[in-house]
Amino acid sequence: MDELYHFVERKANSQARENTYVTSLISRQPRQVVGFSVAFDKSPERLQSIVDNSPEAESYATDGYLGYIDLVYPGEHIRNVSNKNDTFTVEGINADLRHYIPVLARRSRCFCRSMETLEAVLAVFIDAFNKFGEAKLAYRKKRNLAKNQRELPFGLTDFL
Repeated sequence: MDELYHFVERKANSQARENTYVTSLISRQPRQVVGFSVAFDKSPERLQSIVDNSPEAESYATDGYLGYIDLVYPGEHIRNVSNKNDTFTVEGINADLRHYIPVLARRSRCFCRSMETLEAVLAVFIDAFNKFGEAKLAYRKKRNLAKNQRELPFGLTDFL
C-alpha cells in the first residue's frame, strides 16, 4: 500500500494548493491494483476501508508513513522505513500511473478540475491495467516453454 499526491485544480502561485492523495493497494501476483482511493486526506478511516474492501492477503507491505501503523490487517504488516524491498511493486505502479495518466504527471499543463474526474480516470485506467495483467499472466502460463528456449515478450498486440 502506498500513496502519491497531486493537485486537482490549477491555482495562482500566490495561493496554496491542497494536496489530493491517490492511495493504492497492490497485489504482486498477479501485478494488479486491488484497491484505491482518491481524497484530500489520508485519514485512518479511509485507509482502513481500502484494506477492508480488498481481497485478503498473507502480508501487507507499507512505507514509513505513520498512518499505516494503526490499521487492522488480516495478515502480517511489514513496515519498510528505510528501504523499498517490499514496496517496489506499488512504487512501480505509482510510476506507471504518473506515466500513463497525463493529469498525474508532475509539472504538467494537464490537470483535473474535480476529484470526480480524477477518480473516473483512475477507475478506467486501473480496469484496463488489471485486464492487461490478467492476459499477460494467462499468456505466460499457456506458453510454458523450456527454460533454454527464447520467447518473444507479451505485448499489446497479444492483448488485443
